[in-house]
Amino acid sequence: MNTFLKAKWQNLIMANYEIEPSYLLPYLPNGVELDYFNGKAYISLVGFLFKNTSIFNIPIPFMGTFEEVNLRFYVVRRVDNEIRRGVVFINETVPNKLVAWVANKLYKEHYTAIPTQHKWLISHDSKGIKYQWKVKSKWNSIMVNASSEKQKIKKDSIEAFIFEHYYGYTKVNNQRSIEYKINHPSWKINTINNSEIECDFEAFYGKDFRILNNTKPHSIMLAEGSSISVDWKRVSF
Repeated sequence: MNTFLKAKWQNLIMANYEIEPSYLLPYLPNGVELDYFNGKAYISLVGFLFKNTSIFNIPIPFMGTFEEVNLRFYVVRRVDNEIRRGVVFINETVPNKLVAWVANKLYKEHYTAIPTQHKWLISHDSKGIKYQWKVKSKWNSIMVNASSEKQKIKKDSIEAFIFEHYYGYTKVNNQRSIEYKINHPSWKINTINNSEIECDFEAFYGKDFRILNNTKPHSIMLAEGSSISVDWKRVSF
């Protein structure tokens, strides 16, 4: 039993914000360090589609395709001579309570189940991608219009920094952390033409992140996505 989860992740929007490290330190798992790009720390609002999801190779009936929206930041863990680059999730949002319960129970993650929806308008030349999630009575959203043309991610670019973190880290408590591996190829990206974000960070993610309500994203990206898998093996440290 090597694989916990398999799915396709499609049309991933990443809105990336520069943030002072002090805002992230309370959420930093023991044993990892903040990762920086050109001396700056980043946090990302992410929206994408989970498709054809299976757990332990068993498809999830009627609920295998759904939206996820998450807020994440970037870390590294040093193991002997290896540097493992990963992400820490402040919160992950899905529409199904069972999916959230399984993820929270088995991986000690921070999933919340609330209404979500998406709208895609894809043609030969362009892609309109929008994800929405409902906080209390208000719909929040992240939307991009992009070119359909695919490009490889350039080495050492901000896109490579944002997308190419292949570990997940969870803060269980102040002493204990969990590491797991996420497997997927390097993704291709689409050029963004315009974008729009309507998100009340404070209302959903807490007062620690109210600063993002008045912060302009450093960059907004769209990746094609691919099939992915999450290893069952978890390292506690």
